[in-house]
Amino acid sequence: MESIIQDWGYLALFLYSFGGGMLGIAVAGFFAFSGDLNIYYVIIVAFISNLLGDQFLFTIARNNKKSAKEIMQKHKRKIALSYLLIRKYGSLVVFIQKYLYGIKTLIPLAMGLSKYNNNKFFVYNILASLIWSLVIGGTSFMLGDVFVALIEEYKVYGIIILVIIVLSFYTFMKKY
Repeated sequence: MESIIQDWGYLALFLYSFGGGMLGIAVAGFFAFSGDLNIYYVIIVAFISNLLGDQFLFTIARNNKKSAKEIMQKHKRKIALSYLLIRKYGSLVVFIQKYLYGIKTLIPLAMGLSKYNNNKFFVYNILASLIWSLVIGGTSFMLGDVFVALIEEYKVYGIIILVIIVLSFYTFMKKY
């Protein structure tokens, strides 16, 4: 298992972070704590992948408005929320959206459809992706000993509780 993580961990992290997934970097941070991955590479890979993912969505929406609108047509309620967040928080929404499940991929699309400045989005996206990777990756790395202690103490029960928490969180976030 360790060799699979060492061989494919960074690729899996890249692919997962491209879509903005926080769980991938959190798990990679834990594997870095356990010595299977390097925390610096974890943060760099997640940063680059997340940056490219959001930039890709923004550019697709900017250059192919018809297709972006078709994609977004399925998510009218979330798009309305995205536009409200953009209107309320302005450029800060680039930072905020990294942590919002359900709309983190829609906000770059919405901003790409708007008249938001390309260069401004790129600069804010660089900063937001860097902060995102440092916060999520660094926190999971630093809490590695807590996770190990919980796993050792609760073993099977901990896994069951974790699955219940993740499913509950997923169900709750799916409503919004």
